Amino acid sequence: MSTLPEQPNVFVLGSGSWGTALAALLVPKAAKVTIYGRDDRSLEAINSSHTNPHYLPGITLPAALRATKNIAEAAEADLILFVVPSAATDSVARELAAVNLKPGAVLLSCAKGIERDTGRRMSEIITAHHPDKAVAVFSGPTHAEEVARNLATCAVVGTTDDDLAIALQHFFTTPHFRSYRSDDIAGIELGGALKNVFAIAAGCAKGLGLGDNAISALVTRGLAEMTRLGTRLGGQPETFMGLSGVGDLVTTCYSEHSRNHRVGLALGRGKTLQEAQDALGMVAEGVPNTLSIHQAAHRVGVRSPLIDAAYAILYEDKAASDVLRELLTRRPRSESD
Repeated sequence: MSTLPEQPNVFVLGSGSWGTALAALLVPKAAKVTIYGRDDRSLEAINSSHTNPHYLPGITLPAALRATKNIAEAAEADLILFVVPSAATDSVARELAAVNLKPGAVLLSCAKGIERDTGRRMSEIITAHHPDKAVAVFSGPTHAEEVARNLATCAVVGTTDDDLAIALQHFFTTPHFRSYRSDDIAGIELGGALKNVFAIAAGCAKGLGLGDNAISALVTRGLAEMTRLGTRLGGQPETFMGLSGVGDLVTTCYSEHSRNHRVGLALGRGKTLQEAQDALGMVAEGVPNTLSIHQAAHRVGVRSPLIDAAYAILYEDKAASDVLRELLTRRPRSESD
């Protein structure tokens, strides 16, 4: 059993948009919040002008928020948030393992992805390096830009420890941010990872000039595919009907804030993947996730036409228009199939 102090010391691994937004959200409820990162410009801006202009332009951050390049400062933390890109989770978890953490420190995974080749979820990677620590997950339709502006948002905390779930739910609840709890760690993580792939596909459809009918169909069939693969990989069906499933899927497939949607939009308009990523200037998790999730789907033998389509566009250099034509001309089948 694990829990948190009433006002915990929080250490956020990752100084990007989501890490910064979460850190700012928690400042009023924590004894101390520190962001760890490697980007000197972002860290300097957080400390000197209380901004992070590259990742959250136009947002003023709490003056009490502090940034550091010294991961050893995590030794003071009661709660440590992993908000680095999914591809960096293993290396950062390994680096953190060299720090003498508090015995009761809680590790919270906030990244959305699964590992290439192994298919490990982020919580599994963190647990492998920290087997003696409580590891929970956090996900949902949570665009950093909106959280940082105190716009109403909901998310879900995942852990099998009831006391910890309640403590985290309470801590991540403010007048504008509402948290729910669940014991389906796998389902929460898989929903957050899978939706990234469908967001790229939705962006491609938008870039091709397709209308709401096509994009709504894509989102609906994406949910069916998410549930089919997610349950095979260990998630519970009802989780994919919740915040980390359909909630995050709808938000990221339609929103201009979605990095994955913006990458897909550029691809649909004829840009190369490199051009799309260069224009974005940040990590779009759906790009590496498409590869790792395509591997996972084929490893367990789950039919995944939309994931296959996104993979063909990103990794087989197929034109989005040709892939769409192939999708629409597949053999007809029952909607429940």
